[in-house]
Amino acid sequence: MSVKVLVPTALQKYTNNQASIDAEGSNINELIDSLEGHCPGIKSRICDEQGKPRRFLNLYVNSEDIRFLEGVDTQLNDGDEVSIVPAVAGG
Repeated sequence: MSVKVLVPTALQKYTNNQASIDAEGSNINELIDSLEGHCPGIKSRICDEQGKPRRFLNLYVNSEDIRFLEGVDTQLNDGDEVSIVPAVAGG
């Protein structure tokens, strides 16, 4: 199944400067592995050493934060949109 992934500017050097790419996966874990296959090096920027999404990145499936769904086990459907959004901090 094809999923559209919206990539932040900081990670676009791994996607040949594309802001969105299509990837495959039935859940977030599989999607991240698919991204790594097409964009070598991107997984280490998205995930920590244990394979979990880094704290400073938020992942959304159709505008829903995966932390409030099933995390990396969140199921994906054909045509879903996954957004990788860097956390914003400031003061």
